[in-house]
Amino acid sequence: MRGFMERLECLLEKGGIRKDAVLLSVSGLSLLLSILKVFPGGFDLAWVAVVLCGVPIILEAVIGLTTRFDIKADVLVSIALIASLIIGETFAAGEVAFIMQLGSLLEELTVARARAGIEKLVRLDPQTARVIACGRESVIPAKDVKVGDVVRVLAGETVPVDGIVINGGTSVNEAVMTGESMPVDKMVGDEVSSGSVNYYGPFDMRASKVGEDSSIQRMIRLVRSADASKAKIVGLADRWATWVVVAALSAAFLTWIITHEIIRSVTILVVFCPCALVLATPTAIMAAIGNATKHGFLVRQGDALERLSYVERIAFDKTGTLTKGDLTVEKVVPVEDGAGDLLFFLAASAESLSEHPMAKAVTRSYKQHGSGPLGDASNFKMLLGMGVTADVKGRSVVAGNMKLMESCGLVVPKWIGEEAEKEALSGSAIINVAADGAYLGFLVLSDTLRSDAGSMVDSIRRLGVEPVLLTGDNGRVAASVASQVGITEVRSSCLPEDKLLWIDGCQKEGRRVCMIGDGINDAPALKKADVGIAMGGIGSDIAIEAADIALVDDKIGRLPHLLMLSRRMMTTIRMNLTFSMALNFLAIVLAITGILDPVSGALVHNAGSVFVIADSALLLSWKSRK
Repeated sequence: MRGFMERLECLLEKGGIRKDAVLLSVSGLSLLLSILKVFPGGFDLAWVAVVLCGVPIILEAVIGLTTRFDIKADVLVSIALIASLIIGETFAAGEVAFIMQLGSLLEELTVARARAGIEKLVRLDPQTARVIACGRESVIPAKDVKVGDVVRVLAGETVPVDGIVINGGTSVNEAVMTGESMPVDKMVGDEVSSGSVNYYGPFDMRASKVGEDSSIQRMIRLVRSADASKAKIVGLADRWATWVVVAALSAAFLTWIITHEIIRSVTILVVFCPCALVLATPTAIMAAIGNATKHGFLVRQGDALERLSYVERIAFDKTGTLTKGDLTVEKVVPVEDGAGDLLFFLAASAESLSEHPMAKAVTRSYKQHGSGPLGDASNFKMLLGMGVTADVKGRSVVAGNMKLMESCGLVVPKWIGEEAEKEALSGSAIINVAADGAYLGFLVLSDTLRSDAGSMVDSIRRLGVEPVLLTGDNGRVAASVASQVGITEVRSSCLPEDKLLWIDGCQKEGRRVCMIGDGINDAPALKKADVGIAMGGIGSDIAIEAADIALVDDKIGRLPHLLMLSRRMMTTIRMNLTFSMALNFLAIVLAITGILDPVSGALVHNAGSVFVIADSALLLSWKSRK
């Protein structure tokens, strides 16, 4: 028999069917057939519901009481079940057990927690390193690298430990630590962090922080500690369980002493069962999650909407959250009027053979907005940390930073040099372009602001929530973006630890915080915040796994709807509780006076549960006012 049950359970799991859902379906059918009395021989099919739904409740209550002296809602339910069975009211016992298990299933479906994020972050940690010793290269486990060892990193590899470049040069992606989409050039003497990705040729570095001290390991620890410190919401029924149990037993005992009718006492225990309390929160949450899904939000954490309704501050990352996270050519500034198209064409054609992210952005922008096809580039050369040179349609083109212009002996007019410097100070990337020994002008690349970011910030401020910008960018870039969207509080140059400390400080002051981000560097803050929301389209897998909610299509303008939905959900929960408790109080009075017996008492009492489900269902189609 045991082997059969195990095989059946395995088949159900393969088919994506929950075992407890099957048991509930069987129990519900048995209660229906019990009412119709279709089973021959006088056997009451309500016993099926009692065994399948009631026995697990009783066992859980006994284990909680004996091992932890933990009084929860299942204690009172167990007392009511046993009392109902003793006096022969099997249907009442089965009905109460069924409702309680239904609430438990709904709660499990809404609070199921995914923990894949930490494992994905751990997999980012490089497992091996190329160590150079005595002129020979050997591959060893990254954890065995010692401070002072010389480590070689090839193109496309992830930096295994923190260190300082001692030979070569490259550009690296530091999104793991800073979240910034711009590549960072690294030359001899520059520091590099573990977890960064090497874009180009090999370079050698001397290890400075290894093992548990490395940047990527510190990130993993931050995510784990933030997850462990997040408070868990306790169910309302369990919070009040001790008082409910005492009140129910006292009322039942006094009624028995005064009336000497045990059936009245059992009826009180039945109507006192907190079925509606158990159902009030999960049914409203599930309906609200359904509404959120229709508006592009994937709610991964069941009680996230409950926490979101109390949020006082929302912290935004910049790159990929308020901005699109993609570099584009925003301006073409030529030395001579009317030469912008030629400048753009030559730059894009020369950069077309480069793998650098900025070069790809120039080429992509030209294909979208340029005039005519790209030209064929020949004699292409990439100069690490400076730019590229190439021949395009018989012209010798140079494209890169000001250092490259100076090394080529090019004269840059003072006025255009000052213009380029202003653009650079505002956070944009500059690519200078020259051809045949003459400086032509420059391209301005920047990360564009989302079109709905400003209106979204204005809406959440009107809802009484304070927006804050937390970014790894420098102060000028952060201030520029904040002024465009209307955010007044800005924290710039933030590492993951800085974001974590800011959120922790707010929480110690009793202020609830929501964090919105997209990068791996945001994962600790997303975990630590009362509610974490990740950009689901552009966001990294690790950020999404760390968050409670993912915005699937990255349309951040929908955030105000989610905030109002969470508050509406809490209003629905309070309405559900008020109605069901009022109905319970009326049922208790009727039970004390003998008007209700256990079966009718269970039916009246569960009418509150029906109201809770129906009222919660209205959230599915709820729409926020503009």
